[in-house]
Amino acid sequence: MASPATTDTAVRRPLDGLGFGIAGPRAVTRVVADHLRRLGGRPREPHSEGIVLAGAGFAPVTARTAWGARGSGIEDEATAQAVTGVMAVHGRRHGAPRGLGVDYLATATGVLTTQGLLAALVAQARGGDGPRHVTTTADRAGLLAVSQYLAASGADEPEAVELEPGGPPFTSADGTVFELETLDPGAWADFWRALGAPGEAIRAGWRPFQFRYATACAPFPEVLHRTTRTHSLARIRQAATSSGAEVCPLRTLAERAKEDDGADPWSLRRLRPGAPAATRPVSPTRPLEGLTVLEAGRRIQAPLAAHLLGLLGARVIRVEPPGGDPLRGMPPSCSGVSARWLALNRGKEAVEIDIKSPGDRRRLRELAADADVFLHNWAPGKAAELRLDAEHLAAANPALVYAYTGGWADRIEDAPMGTDFMVQARTGVGEAVHPADEPPAPSLMTLLDVLGGLHGAEAVLAGLFLRERTGHGVRVDSSLLGAADTLLAPALERLRRGHAPRPPAGFRHPLRTSDGWIAPSDSCAAAVSAYDLTGMCTEDALHQLRSHGLTATAVTTDLSDLDHHPSLSGPIGRDAHGAPAVPDPWSLA
Repeated sequence: MASPATTDTAVRRPLDGLGFGIAGPRAVTRVVADHLRRLGGRPREPHSEGIVLAGAGFAPVTARTAWGARGSGIEDEATAQAVTGVMAVHGRRHGAPRGLGVDYLATATGVLTTQGLLAALVAQARGGDGPRHVTTTADRAGLLAVSQYLAASGADEPEAVELEPGGPPFTSADGTVFELETLDPGAWADFWRALGAPGEAIRAGWRPFQFRYATACAPFPEVLHRTTRTHSLARIRQAATSSGAEVCPLRTLAERAKEDDGADPWSLRRLRPGAPAATRPVSPTRPLEGLTVLEAGRRIQAPLAAHLLGLLGARVIRVEPPGGDPLRGMPPSCSGVSARWLALNRGKEAVEIDIKSPGDRRRLRELAADADVFLHNWAPGKAAELRLDAEHLAAANPALVYAYTGGWADRIEDAPMGTDFMVQARTGVGEAVHPADEPPAPSLMTLLDVLGGLHGAEAVLAGLFLRERTGHGVRVDSSLLGAADTLLAPALERLRRGHAPRPPAGFRHPLRTSDGWIAPSDSCAAAVSAYDLTGMCTEDALHQLRSHGLTATAVTTDLSDLDHHPSLSGPIGRDAHGAPAVPDPWSLA
């Protein structure tokens, strides 16, 4: 077994010298195989145990993946999206549940599986026993993806805005569909005033636009859409530039394919020599026990990455501005704390630091000197400006894993603001998530923030393993662009082979029943469309389809129904504030 005392400076990538064999659902294992290969692992023959990773003196670690619990009716991407509420959340802007046209949960499950394998190896490299078996399921990935929306559904108070249909993108007079972004109410108002929108509509539109990250819908006044249709894109860009807002025309998958550079979804770079101090033995179910993560994250991406590291056993200390994170107060709340905030930040310690203050920056460096990981998602260039970049903190702690989760990874020229919906627009995700009979539009579910957070945790785990093997500190960078690339890989591959990149018309459209919705599995969708379910209740419709050997499941439309859903592979609990808490995305043993 390897240990910090037997570091190998010849190792360049975390998995150099290790090999892997893979068997399991192709939609899930394609991500695992790709990421293990990019991290230095060498493919071997498929293994009957599922996914097996071993070599270089490390004991084998196995992983099994599944769509859901046996007999649950969750058997593929469509049924997993239906049961876990993903269809309901993605469909909010449309007013009815809709399936994502991409294999989102399979992708997330693949990244989570890679995380579990890496975490097990980190435990071994630290001299501990660690887990030997990792189990992941797509239904738990789905619950993690909707965890913020689920938390809000179980809050003590109602949503701050109505969950009604509506939202971007907008269309210009010359027919260009574009996404709009600003985090500043003043810039929002100035943009619309420059285009001549009515003042009442401007005021009424800001709150639902601001909350769309939290609610997955934005029912602002229709007159705002009519306003952009009267102006050319050039005039709209001019208004954005003068106001401080940003616009991004929706790009196609074909355009993304032409500029795709095939880069890894994250990057790892060794820093100074500095082997970590010896740590205590770790638990098989908490492989990061004894490690400390210092997180300076905002919104979703970095906080989710740190949350996952905490679930694996790390101590997480959250850096917040003076007065605390303002998102703690975002409604709706549970016991006075934002339910959505709790979904990503429960169990973390907090320290208030003003990064603009020299004294507080010195305090942050002192905290980083005792940490194993420093993780942030500040604006590009901010860390260097504050002298809190990797090189600066490595001087205080050569063994540090310095992690940055950003938007574009400096891979796109003239990139817009690196937020979820802008990256969806710029990369073609807005086209990929809808079937061929629907117009392209970024999903208002925060697809890339969540998947980007998963990539961030994966990169940190890879960095920790590389540190343990080489005795060097490591810088790791991940991005929303990298998450989009992982998600879009199958669509871009279809395009390169001359096939249509988008799914066919009607793909993953749930079917209406008298009291709800049902979603057929992908393999049965064509056959189910031949049945007349008009006037039938959900239970009877499912019975009729199943009696003919067809697989379908009821669509969860009220997320509060997930609390005791019989099909899920793990229970939804409650935290100390009474907020819903989804099960850990892996089972480790």
